[in-house]
Amino acid sequence: MGDATVSDLTIGPGTRVTLHFSLALDDGTVVDSTLEGEPAVFEVGDGSLLPGYEEMLFGLRSGDESSFEMKPEHGFGQHNPVNIQQLPRADFDAGMTLEPGLVLSFADANRAELPGVIIALDDDTVTVDFNHPLAGRDITFQVSILAVEPVVTH
Repeated sequence: MGDATVSDLTIGPGTRVTLHFSLALDDGTVVDSTLEGEPAVFEVGDGSLLPGYEEMLFGLRSGDESSFEMKPEHGFGQHNPVNIQQLPRADFDAGMTLEPGLVLSFADANRAELPGVIIALDDDTVTVDFNHPLAGRDITFQVSILAVEPVVTH
């Protein structure tokens, strides 16, 4: 790693980043972290990080550590009442035990998986919240940049 250009490379478009990160709520609850396991690796723009989070990393170098206070509009969005939907109980498997707090995976219109949290139910309807669990929350985004490399395109 004697090549100065690699160590001076800053995070931006065209880079692959290896980092440890943690996401914590304002009460200190850690909701996601790589600190106990393998670091995360992503290429800028590949969609694995939310754009607002990715942009926070721009300009950082290998060896940098930083912490950002992320507002909902830069992260998982505000809580949107439109994303709370009432579904017929008949849509669910009869043998399935449904209870508030249960997270289920639904297919959206494009057949992509969409997690939903059951918030209420009765004999006829199940109320499901499709908001991201972190919507409307302030998040502390802590990062430790392990490596920044150019993306090699063939």
